[in-house]
Amino acid sequence: MFPNENSISTIRQLFAELKNYLELQKEYTKTEATEKLTILLSTLILVLLAAMLGMMALFYLSFTLAFVLAPAVGGLIGSFGLIAAFHALLLGLLVRFRKPLIVTPVLRLIAKLFLDKQN
Repeated sequence: MFPNENSISTIRQLFAELKNYLELQKEYTKTEATEKLTILLSTLILVLLAAMLGMMALFYLSFTLAFVLAPAVGGLIGSFGLIAAFHALLLGLLVRFRKPLIVTPVLRLIAKLFLDKQN
């Protein structure tokens, strides 16, 4: 009925192995989370930089277009107003279609990154 010395030693080894396994799982989870957060943050930085450069290009192209349209519209004020109306239309379309253009791709990226077991 009483456990012998061999079984107590085996139970101690089992607990030591279990503790070692849990420590390794903890380290693996930390490493995996770090990798995925690095990918997520680098993608965010890339998108922000591309958006900033795109806005700068759009700014200069808008001025160029305004000066090109000025003779056809009848002056700079009308051409700048036309460009502003076009940008307002683009903003309205972006707000209207924000779910398929912004929310869904971001959701897919995050779901693929954190839920995909193949990576």
